[in-house]
Amino acid sequence: MRLEMMLDDLDRSIGVLTTAPSAEITLGDADRNRAMIEAASRQRQAVVAALSRLDAGTYGRCVDCGVAVPEGRLEARPEAARCIGCQSRRERRR
Repeated sequence: MRLEMMLDDLDRSIGVLTTAPSAEITLGDADRNRAMIEAASRQRQAVVAALSRLDAGTYGRCVDCGVAVPEGRLEARPEAARCIGCQSRRERRR
């Protein structure tokens, strides 16, 4: 399944990023590395949550309003938890 492959890829990426030799990394590189680890970790959390929704039988339904998440959105972002409307509202509140 695609979500499981994404999880494997993210685990590998996080592993590589966290084992980079620190003696050879500049301060700017360390900041970028840390940002990449944080982004990959957030993505990993989203994928794990999507797999949990799949197991629970709620995958493909918006976690906020319960409507079906459009198929195209799930194809582009299989880990998507919200329909476009709810995701847009969530981003505007931030």
